[in-house]
Amino acid sequence: MSTTSIAQASGTFTLGGDLTINRLGYGAMRLTGKGTWGPPEDRDECLRVLRRAVELGVNFIDTANSYGPYVSEELIREALHPYDGVVIATKAGLLRTGPDVWPVLGYPPYLRQECEMSLRRLGVDTIDLFQLHRIDDKFLLEDQLGELVALQQEGKIRHIGLSEVTVEQLEAAQKVADIVSVQNMYNLTTRTAEPVLEACEAQRIGFIPWFPLAAGPLAAPDGPLQRIAADHDASPSQLALAWLLKRSPVMLPIPGTSKVAHLEENVAAAAIELSDAEFETLSKAGSAE
Repeated sequence: MSTTSIAQASGTFTLGGDLTINRLGYGAMRLTGKGTWGPPEDRDECLRVLRRAVELGVNFIDTANSYGPYVSEELIREALHPYDGVVIATKAGLLRTGPDVWPVLGYPPYLRQECEMSLRRLGVDTIDLFQLHRIDDKFLLEDQLGELVALQQEGKIRHIGLSEVTVEQLEAAQKVADIVSVQNMYNLTTRTAEPVLEACEAQRIGFIPWFPLAAGPLAAPDGPLQRIAADHDASPSQLALAWLLKRSPVMLPIPGTSKVAHLEENVAAAAIELSDAEFETLSKAGSAE
């Protein structure tokens, strides 16, 4: 397999009917300092990570204005602009007041401001996928999404996505906007978002699982993840990604890292094919955690 085709082994998915991406992407949250705050310790390595991801066939990169804040978007532009077929997704709807502090703010003028600023930082006229980072219960959902729809109509947003929503919230949002993706926490051992995944699968909405590599005790030396990984000459984290990719055709994992070596390991998971029996073994073990 050539270097440029590694991520393609994960299969493809078409967002919104017009953006076809390789299903295994890259999450850019880790391109920042501790607590997702400030610049990274090794800025040059982070730039190498972004460029190497694209070399490996990754053409879907997920970020947010709140990562840094702003740091992640700025590094993406420096490393990859003008992007050349790489889909850049970003988000707004959270404030940053310090390390690991994430107040929700869905005030519609703020969402507009942050979209405008993300356009500048990324150096684009249109953001391919703009996601509402959280629904803010202090404002009407119709007003929050309505602002994104207005930006979409102005040509500043191509597609709209959501993050951390229930099935009911997804259905309510769909009455206001065409939703092409949902980003919820989901991994082998944390599957509370299963109903949302099933709703996305039924409608061919992209499902972007954040925190995709959590495996906990399953990754112990004598655990099922380690045993099956050994059969594939792979790591437990690679198996966790392979499980996600097999779980659903709408699944778009975005493992993140600030190290090139770790990135290469993650992307190599695209080529791992689990048998149905292996998938079921991992599924049962994960649900028992």
